[in-house]
Amino acid sequence: MKVLIIGASGLVGSNLYQVFGQNNKDGINLGTHLSYSTNYSVYFDPLKEVPIEISKEKWDVIIHTGALTNVDQCETEQDLSYQLTVASTQMLLLLAKNNNSKFVYLSTDYVFDGENGPYAETDKVEPLNVYGKHKLESEEIVSTYPDHLILRITNVYGDEIRNKNFIARILDAVKQKDFVEIKAPVDQLATPVNAADVAKAIYLLVQDNKTGIYHLASTDYLSRVQLLQRINAYHANKVKIIPVKTASLNQAALRPLRGGLIAAKFASEYPDFIFSNVDDYLKKQ
Repeated sequence: MKVLIIGASGLVGSNLYQVFGQNNKDGINLGTHLSYSTNYSVYFDPLKEVPIEISKEKWDVIIHTGALTNVDQCETEQDLSYQLTVASTQMLLLLAKNNNSKFVYLSTDYVFDGENGPYAETDKVEPLNVYGKHKLESEEIVSTYPDHLILRITNVYGDEIRNKNFIARILDAVKQKDFVEIKAPVDQLATPVNAADVAKAIYLLVQDNKTGIYHLASTDYLSRVQLLQRINAYHANKVKIIPVKTASLNQAALRPLRGGLIAAKFASEYPDFIFSNVDDYLKKQ
């Protein structure tokens, strides 16, 4: 199997590259990067010419993890958000069509309004902000391609080179300082999931040639305040948590408050798959 992973230097992408490298040993696994290079990925801007390392192969699977993920920046720089999220998906889908590839797209619970989460795959989509609207527009484009797989995830954490995800950043801070003070929204709920589990689940879905939309989520359903409380339990209360309402943060983009995802569809098809939780991860840090 020849697998192309777009955005392989990011959190999910790097875990995908590792999992496919471990399990697809007889195939070809190529990762790409855009803004952050690694020693295992090649530079590729989907809006520009396809590099020779990509064009010379006929890919069985193309996994697109890239997007502009800074939600407030998406709101203030809407054209950039469109280019990095929607336009890049359109161009990569053309590459998939030319290769007759399976196309795997990573999406988000931000396609929902956060009124009645956590959400199943069949729930009504109604994004509140530009990031969610562009992810949904990309989903709609991808869904027109017969061999597509859309994975919605949210609040992803885990091991990555840059430690950009929320939990990793807080852990870095508490390890470097005696005391950290953080304002955290008490009214935003979501389903954090480990990127390693996401990658393993995607590998199974690809191997079994699944199509359609799947939600991937663990058993945790937490606010950011509760997430910080979990970290404090393992790091001697080094975080001073200041609970606030989301509205008081005056962010550029609206947030879905009661978000999160229900992974019952995936669980019914893979009953032996066990998602780890936040405590499992924190015990190892």
